[in-house]
Amino acid sequence: MTLRTKIIVITTIVILAAFGIYKWQAPKSPKINYQITQVERGTLIVSVSASGQISAANSASVMTNAGGVIKKVYVQNGQKVYSGQPLVEIDLDRESRQKYISALSSYDSVKSSIYSLQTTLFSTNQKLINDAVARGLAKDDPTYIQQNATWLAAESAYKNQQNSLSSSWLSLSLVSPIIYSPISGTLTGLSLQVGSVITGAQKIASIKTNADPVLSLNLTEIDAPKIKIGNKATITLDAFLGKTFTGKIVSIDTVGIVSSGVTVYPAVIKLDSANDNILSNMSAQANIIIDTKTDVLLVPFGSIQNGKIKIMKDNKVSGVPVETGLASDTQIEIVSGLSEGDTIITGTTNGAPSNGQTRSVFSGNVFRSGR
Repeated sequence: MTLRTKIIVITTIVILAAFGIYKWQAPKSPKINYQITQVERGTLIVSVSASGQISAANSASVMTNAGGVIKKVYVQNGQKVYSGQPLVEIDLDRESRQKYISALSSYDSVKSSIYSLQTTLFSTNQKLINDAVARGLAKDDPTYIQQNATWLAAESAYKNQQNSLSSSWLSLSLVSPIIYSPISGTLTGLSLQVGSVITGAQKIASIKTNADPVLSLNLTEIDAPKIKIGNKATITLDAFLGKTFTGKIVSIDTVGIVSSGVTVYPAVIKLDSANDNILSNMSAQANIIIDTKTDVLLVPFGSIQNGKIKIMKDNKVSGVPVETGLASDTQIEIVSGLSEGDTIITGTTNGAPSNGQTRSVFSGNVFRSGR
């Protein structure tokens, strides 16, 4: 073998070896994993989520400004009480006794005055009836105008005094040695006992009515226009894991509240049934249903790109144009372009298959992997 031939052979061997090493070390074609699902037929529910608290609207506080020592307790927790019923009696301290005497004197004075104003009201009315009206005077007659004005002034003074009487009674009741129930309902939260000392200006109990509980929440600027009075809602409470309550929207404040540059719109959901275990100020979350559609084709919301959905048929991937309808945060209705059971691609990944439903493609061969 000549030297030239030897050089050619050696060079060829070196080139082939280098090529083999390159092919061995070269990165292989990536494996593509298709995340797939099937087109389903079902019910699409579009809802808006919001959080809030159970309102105290179905209860009233029992308050007092009186101080002293508890002398008698007439009721107990869980008892049904009526409006104006005595609940607790206090042996007033000296300061509270002076306040009570002053408030009682003011109340008696207002009550005495109201009797006088009531007499004036009746007499001015009778004078108008028996004189100007009886004589058939026209309403623009000076005598009719004067007598009518005198009667209206007496009526206004009487009504104003009635309001003063109510205000005086409230002031008196807050310093009274007897604490009365403000409304009818069930007594709760009373912890006073005979001999207990109170210093005034405090809540001593609550009265809960039989009204269904309500949930107060704030809607965002985006969600508020979507909500209508009467919209159904499902409610969950942190205190009742795994349990769902139902209700409906009964109020929306469309004026809204602005705080720190953020606008919210207060709304109220009335729960469909009362529950003694649902307490005021409990935290709650609501899904307010704004639209529903039954017996429609559904796909994941993010599977549509530029009006098309990728489908897998006969181990081939292709894009299909679709017409869509109603949509929620997670699903969208397919009006046309797909059929129930069609396999669609919701995403792709490279590398080892995931634990979900996938199909993997490598070197042109398609195989099914796990579910």
